[in-house]
Amino acid sequence: MHTFVLSHTKLTQLPFVPEIQLHLADEVVPIWEKSELEAPPFWAFAWAGGQALARYVLDNPALVAGQRVLDLASGSGLVAIAAARSGAASVTANDIDGYAESATTVNAKANGVEVKFELGDLLGSTSDADVILAGDIFYSREMSERILAFLDRSAVSLVLVGDPGRAYAPKEGFEVVADYDVPVNRDVEDTSSKRTLVLRKRI
Repeated sequence: MHTFVLSHTKLTQLPFVPEIQLHLADEVVPIWEKSELEAPPFWAFAWAGGQALARYVLDNPALVAGQRVLDLASGSGLVAIAAARSGAASVTANDIDGYAESATTVNAKANGVEVKFELGDLLGSTSDADVILAGDIFYSREMSERILAFLDRSAVSLVLVGDPGRAYAPKEGFEVVADYDVPVNRDVEDTSSKRTLVLRKRI
C-alpha cells in the first residue's frame, strides 16, 4: 500500500496550509479504479474540513501542546500532522482504510513528525485522549450519530471538528471558533473553495 500511495500521488504543498506537504492525487476516478476498492480514496485528497482544522491547530498550538491527541477519520493524516507540528505529546491517527494508514505514514515522514496509527472502527468504544480532532465527519446521518455518541462517551478536555457545511452537522452542543474560505480540489467538491467552520464541542 505504501508503494501504491507513492506511485499514484505527488508531494503537494497546500496553499491554505503551506507548512505541510501531502502526497495527493489530482483526480478521483483514476486512483479509485486502480485501488480496486469499494470506498473512494478519501486519503488521497485534502478535504476542506481537514484543511480548516489543520490551519486552526497550527495557528493555536497551545490547544494541543503537551496533549495526547486522537485524529478521527484521519484520511491523509493532515490534521494529525498539524497536531504533531504544534507540539502534541503524542498523536494517534485513526481510519478504517488501510490505504489511509499508508498515506498517513508517508505523509508524516515527509513532514518530519511522528504519528501513530490505529486501524479500525473506534466509534463503539471510548477514547482516553486529551484532545479529539476530526475533519469533515458529518457527511451522513449514521456517521454523525455514531460520532456524536462516541464524543459524548469519551471524557476529553477538547473536541474540535472541521465542517464545510455538511447536512448532518450538529445544530447544538458546539460553538463556532473559526470560519474560513478554504480552497479545494474541484474534482472532489465541484467548486474551487468551500466555506468551512471549525466547531468546538461544549464540554
